[in-house]
Amino acid sequence: MHRPAPSRRGFLLTTAGAGAALALTAAPAVAGTRPRPRPFGRYGSPAARRTPRTLYVDPHGRGDFTSVQAAVNAAPGDGWTLVLAPGTYRETVSVDTDRTGATWIGASQDPRDVVIVFDNAAGTPKPDGSGTYGTSGSATTTVRADGFTARWITFANDWLRAGHPGWTGTQAVALKAMGDRTAFHHCRFLGHQDTLYADSRDLGHFARQYYAHCHVEGDVDFVFGRATAVFEGCHFRTLLRTDLSAAPHGFVFAPSTAGANPRGYLVTNGRVSSEAPDGHYKLARPWVPSSDVTARPMLTVRETRLGAGIDAVAPYADMRDTYPWQEQRFREYRNTGPGAAVTVPENRPQLTRAEAASHTREAYLGDWRPYARHR
Repeated sequence: MHRPAPSRRGFLLTTAGAGAALALTAAPAVAGTRPRPRPFGRYGSPAARRTPRTLYVDPHGRGDFTSVQAAVNAAPGDGWTLVLAPGTYRETVSVDTDRTGATWIGASQDPRDVVIVFDNAAGTPKPDGSGTYGTSGSATTTVRADGFTARWITFANDWLRAGHPGWTGTQAVALKAMGDRTAFHHCRFLGHQDTLYADSRDLGHFARQYYAHCHVEGDVDFVFGRATAVFEGCHFRTLLRTDLSAAPHGFVFAPSTAGANPRGYLVTNGRVSSEAPDGHYKLARPWVPSSDVTARPMLTVRETRLGAGIDAVAPYADMRDTYPWQEQRFREYRNTGPGAAVTVPENRPQLTRAEAASHTREAYLGDWRPYARHR
């Protein structure tokens, strides 16, 4: 997506803080202590693995591989599990369509300990001189395969705007997911513009995705794409943009749901908080890309706490005048918090109780039940 270029906002991969320098370390070691002798915890070790289809990744050389991509390359076909030891994996990772049914596990069961991060942006020149990466190419991690699951992992893009004044290609994706039956449990997605790209492989592919108890932060359209995606119990954090004194600072959601898809984004039992001044963020705007002018973006936010950072009077905006948000599929239901106050009813379309019955995780995900297998 092409949008005005926001400014730098430093962030920590362990905790968010305005103006802080970027820290890529995992959980810090206590002075005078020795490294953990068992980096894979209860998931065993390379010498005593539970299944021949499990690979162990450790940046310090105590596993089968030191990089995530090397492990992915060594795991062809279906059903491989990667156990990632605590550490920072500075690399780009791609999971192709033929590597289905993969599971990635952060061994410590704390997503702050396992960080996959890189710093490409849409405007970053490619090393071979063939142009720039573009939004999709900027992704730190790209998952094209179906049946992918990740638990307790941080996906980040730490490209900062301050070092690139005048750039227009400031989109910097942490994760792009395109597969059907793709699930993330207790994961973090950190970036600024276009952090989480919840998408599908093509217009006719209605990819179902499930995000449970995840943390997502950013500023401009930082959750976007055309997937059928359920966000359950997730925290969305809007960041402070020090280059702007007026609202809006940015937008949380920018769905681009295909017109033929009856299900877009569903946010349920979550919360939206903000570092920015009150009312400086919009909840959403529709993205109708030039590649699909028939898109009808769909977002339902229900039983979610909206903090004061969201503009309660006018929570939605147009991305372009050609496609007004009122003509899209934006609805709310029983939200709470200062950002959910209904002061101008026509600006906040609400579901009826009967309509809300069809906007559930079960309705959106159908016969796929990732919420029943893992909590």
